[in-house]
Amino acid sequence: MYAHILIPTDGSPLAEQAVNHGLALAKALGSRVTVLTVVEQFDVLRHFTVDDRVRLDELMERFERGASALATKILGAAAEKAAALGVPAATVQAQSNHPWEAIVKQAEESGADLIVMASHGRRGVSALLIGSETLKVLTHSKVPVQVLR
Repeated sequence: MYAHILIPTDGSPLAEQAVNHGLALAKALGSRVTVLTVVEQFDVLRHFTVDDRVRLDELMERFERGASALATKILGAAAEKAAALGVPAATVQAQSNHPWEAIVKQAEESGADLIVMASHGRRGVSALLIGSETLKVLTHSKVPVQVLR
């Protein structure tokens, strides 16, 4: 039914449940998976003095190293789970300030025919202010999306 499942994760406990569900589904269907994590870019206006820019560059570099290390840890854990289940898995680390766009793009580029992801279930004003990456994926994806809460 589904030959290639994309599983986006941010490493949160809820997202880990979606990883576990997506891997179990892939095993049951004989599918392969791509596990994706999106690192948000350190985005700040750069109108500072020379000394401030040097400190900002150092801060940006530390942020990027830390974010990349965390993404590597998240993807490594998912790859280990996939290997333990015998599910063929690729891992991808993307960089974007709009994770939903990276998820939709990865689904298209990798030929995924299903996206399995978690939703934190924010509603009302909270959802409007914070935004919902899952909702944006649902409204922009050309492939089916299975949402877990």
